[in-house]
Amino acid sequence: MEMKMGMRLGMQQRLVMTPRLQQALKLLQMPTLELQQVLKQEILQNPLLEEVDDIVDSQEDEKDENEEEEKDETGKDDQDEWDDFYDTAWTGGGTAETEEREDFVERVPVAKQSLSEYFFNQLRLATEDERSLQIGEYLIGSLDDSGYLTSSLEDIARTFDTDEAEIEKVLKLIQTFDPPGVGARNLKESLLIQMEMKGLEDSMAAQIVRDHFEEFKQKKYLDLSKKLKISLKEIQNQASVIGTLNPKPGLDILADGPKYVIPDLVVERVGEKYVIFLNDRNVPRLRISQSYKDELRSNPDIDPKTRDFIQGRLKNAKWLIQTIEQRRKTMIKVMQSIVEEQADFFEKGTAALRPLTLQQVASKIGMHESTVSRVTTNKYVQTPRGVFELKFFFSSALSTRSGEEVSAKSAKLRIKDIIAAEDTKKPLSDQKIADILEKDGLIIARRTVAKYREQLGILPARHRKEY
Repeated sequence: MEMKMGMRLGMQQRLVMTPRLQQALKLLQMPTLELQQVLKQEILQNPLLEEVDDIVDSQEDEKDENEEEEKDETGKDDQDEWDDFYDTAWTGGGTAETEEREDFVERVPVAKQSLSEYFFNQLRLATEDERSLQIGEYLIGSLDDSGYLTSSLEDIARTFDTDEAEIEKVLKLIQTFDPPGVGARNLKESLLIQMEMKGLEDSMAAQIVRDHFEEFKQKKYLDLSKKLKISLKEIQNQASVIGTLNPKPGLDILADGPKYVIPDLVVERVGEKYVIFLNDRNVPRLRISQSYKDELRSNPDIDPKTRDFIQGRLKNAKWLIQTIEQRRKTMIKVMQSIVEEQADFFEKGTAALRPLTLQQVASKIGMHESTVSRVTTNKYVQTPRGVFELKFFFSSALSTRSGEEVSAKSAKLRIKDIIAAEDTKKPLSDQKIADILEKDGLIIARRTVAKYREQLGILPARHRKEY
């Protein structure tokens, strides 16, 4: 078969992601707080955009503006097109009469020390010896986020051309730092350091960690009872003491403060219905600048370059206003569909959640599944039952004996309740939990129970057993 190179004309349809389409999708996916910052930046960059403080006044001017007509040099009714967007295209909801504008002072986050800085400060207070400071800084730099030493003493000694004893001496100093347990080489050493700082170095708990740590980790309490010649109940009590210790002490320093969520949507009950609105009172409301419109009206002989500049900014401004308004409508439409599909949840709670997929919502509102995914990503809704991420309302389906389907989240909640009510001396296995659910009419496999239990952070039956 002979192969040749050549050119051929053809036609085909392709979806092209233009820069404007890409920007529109980004705006759709943005949480309200991030959108607020983007719009403020757009106001600074585009002189034709201005923030509206009073919608009512601008609406009263609309009648006068619609009566005037001005033609540009090409005969196109450009001024009328300008007026349409000047007074009728708004971003945000509500009016000045129904909604008070509030000014909020932005909270500046407090600078947070890194783990290394936190330990360096303690090191400088603990010793003034230059040699110890150098070794100590190297050791601190070798700690991971959990506070554990990741380098061997042999390698560090080789770096400083010394013996391990000198490195060990400085390491012991670091192990006295706050929080207790840092500077350890493994979990066992960290637990022993914490118990020593609590005055428990001679306790039964310390003996268990020091001499029988592997058996303790595997919860072989019967073997420990025989070796230590104490009761299973006492083993259980010592395990509780060890359980109060921190396995990753360094994370206490790195842990962030509480994260505050600003809901993007609000669902409120009014009478027998649920009303949905955007929580966008702090999102700038935009319109086309009045001053530039007056400039075009009063100066028909404006410089062509200036006119082109204004027209270019005008198109960008109109596109942004349209995009924000479309985003607003889309979010309301998606949330309305969720409320209709999950009506039982708003009445009865999480146990009444129904199976729901992005495709179901997309088909109902006539949009693409990816659009619904962008709307529900990183966005929160405030409801009478609390604040939830929009993704919370979507879950897979499980079958029941009656032929109906229930949400996987409902199954998880049921599993959690079953385990909470079990006899801790005889904890239920995953198979027994599956059998209980089957008696309740829910068909679920043992491995599915195990998967949901792990997602809930619940240990297996043999590790939940108490004596």
